[in-house]
Amino acid sequence: MQFPAPVSLTWIAELIQAKLVGNTQAQATGINEIHKVEKGDLVFVDHPKYYNKCLNSAASFIIINKETEVPEGKALLIVENPFEAYCRIVQHFRPFEPATKLISDSARIGEGSFLYPGVFVGHHVRIGKNCIIHPNVTIMDHCIIGNNVIIQAGTVIGSDAFYYNSKKDRELWYKKMPSCGRVIIEDDVEIGAGCTIDRGVSHDSIIGRGTKMDNMIHIGHDTVTGKNCLIAAQVGIAGVVTLEDGVTLWGQVGVSKTLTIGANATIYAQSGVGKDTEGGKVYFGSPIEDAKEKMKELVWVKRIPELWEKVMGK
Repeated sequence: MQFPAPVSLTWIAELIQAKLVGNTQAQATGINEIHKVEKGDLVFVDHPKYYNKCLNSAASFIIINKETEVPEGKALLIVENPFEAYCRIVQHFRPFEPATKLISDSARIGEGSFLYPGVFVGHHVRIGKNCIIHPNVTIMDHCIIGNNVIIQAGTVIGSDAFYYNSKKDRELWYKKMPSCGRVIIEDDVEIGAGCTIDRGVSHDSIIGRGTKMDNMIHIGHDTVTGKNCLIAAQVGIAGVVTLEDGVTLWGQVGVSKTLTIGANATIYAQSGVGKDTEGGKVYFGSPIEDAKEKMKELVWVKRIPELWEKVMGK
């Protein structure tokens, strides 16, 4: 999440009651979780396993629960509970705003766009020109819809990320990490009925221009699809996934978190993607393999009874 304007670290330190060390005169431009940090961002870390990753990340400022050497040019905000400090910052800049009507007064809807009855449009939403939004679609706060977009009935754009701070040494193992990111739907996208696209935890989930989605598809937080992707029914994509341009996912494909599927790759139905995938190829199986090789393998599997009989002399 980018702040409306750069914010001084001294003000942030006061807000979260932190000890500020390092580049104390700097200004933060946003706050992000570790997978999406950029220069100028704040990030938090509360587990020794991830200290070095955060300290050496692109983040300029680190909220941390340990006194340590400050990387050159950066600043540390030292607090007892970095997660709670992160939540306080998010809640300050992106507070909960109750809805009192189906279409918020702060929403902006472009010329030629048509919304069917029952559509919910949250605060600060922007919808472009010549869109068709079918009945009972929900577009949550801060989401951006481009031009010439079609969204079929019952789809939810911008639901909270499935993302929790996990610690099993406390009574409540999973504490909700507030979602302050957005969903951005670019121009000429079509989204089927009953789909869900989660907002980013602190960055944006993006559906690239010209992408077409069938019914009952789930897109996880901070996932980015390239241009002209084709995604068939019942596909499930976890968080922080990148689909490069022209990727095709056929029905019921499952995609694990934090990976990239290369441009113009095709994944056949009911396959499971658990690792980065090279573009320009066709894949099948769970876990996925080259589709031709997998088909040959299945042919041999079918012949096992026949081969067994020959080996046993029956």
